[in-house]
Amino acid sequence: MTENIVAETAERIFSDLADVQSVNGTVDAQWKAPLWRAVEDAGLSLCWVAEEHHGAGASLAEGFSVARSAGRFALAVPLVETMLAGWLLDQGGIASPAGMMTVAPARPRDRVAMAADGTLSGRARGIPFATDASHIAVIAQGAGGATIALVAASACRIEPGEGLGGDAADSISFDGVRPMAAAAAPAGVTPSTLMLMGATLRSLQIAGALETMLDITVRYANERIAFEKPIAKFQAVQHNLARLAGEVAASTTAAGSAADAIANGASFDDAGFFEAAAAKIRCGEAAATASAIAHQVHGAIGFSVEHVLHRYSLRALGWRDDFGPESHWAVELGRFVAARGADELWPLVASR
Repeated sequence: MTENIVAETAERIFSDLADVQSVNGTVDAQWKAPLWRAVEDAGLSLCWVAEEHHGAGASLAEGFSVARSAGRFALAVPLVETMLAGWLLDQGGIASPAGMMTVAPARPRDRVAMAADGTLSGRARGIPFATDASHIAVIAQGAGGATIALVAASACRIEPGEGLGGDAADSISFDGVRPMAAAAAPAGVTPSTLMLMGATLRSLQIAGALETMLDITVRYANERIAFEKPIAKFQAVQHNLARLAGEVAASTTAAGSAADAIANGASFDDAGFFEAAAAKIRCGEAAATASAIAHQVHGAIGFSVEHVLHRYSLRALGWRDDFGPESHWAVELGRFVAARGADELWPLVASR
């Protein structure tokens, strides 16, 4: 019940202050400031931070519901990234500062190291909203294992970049940066854990975006008249809409199953890994197929700046690469299955 209340609160805020049609028609980013104040006031940005660290103390399931809602609105502020950063800092018992945050690394092959003197080194690419963030939550590897660190963005060298959807996707150099706070990561929290959490969040965002894309596409097909009847009456279009609905159903099921496994599992166990990896693969595939179908139904109008469809399709496609693309998770999933042996494959699949 509380999960629904949190999601409803998020969607009311997004509807009032981040309506996609209104946002798409603006020529500046002034709409972001009141939106961010609202999500902070509602406790959404630090929903995974414990109350003793001035957070909302929400459950994982409640936070996952916010991520899916953010996807439905193609949210162009780092709410999900700040949630993830707050979660990571909370694992190390580090209080989260107010304001926008992001996390590093965001790609499986990138590494940040911590030296014996407590300084960080390394480079992380494709960090979402790094130029917008005031702070960065980092998980670094050192001689003593993984360390969670809070870093001021101003202390880093940030090379601006841009993702497919037009949001910041920057490269950060940490060479010689001294964290504001640092703590040893608890058992079970590693860079791979951060990738799993990030992959699950991106899967939920993709699923949410595809849900809205389906609604937009079905509505357009029923309104667009060709040869004196709506194009939704044509068999070829109906076939495409059915395929689109199938991809949406597959993505929402996979992402929801991953969220449930992590929210209800014992830390990040085998079930959580299996579900998160499979969800990122399936949602990434769905993003590619669904985007192609939605734009085909819309024709050239879907690619125009004036139409909102591209805000969803481009972000969904961009989210495929964050925290590991399909190819990475397919390899990891293959290794996971192979390590368990052939006799365990069917029981593993059938138990899902």
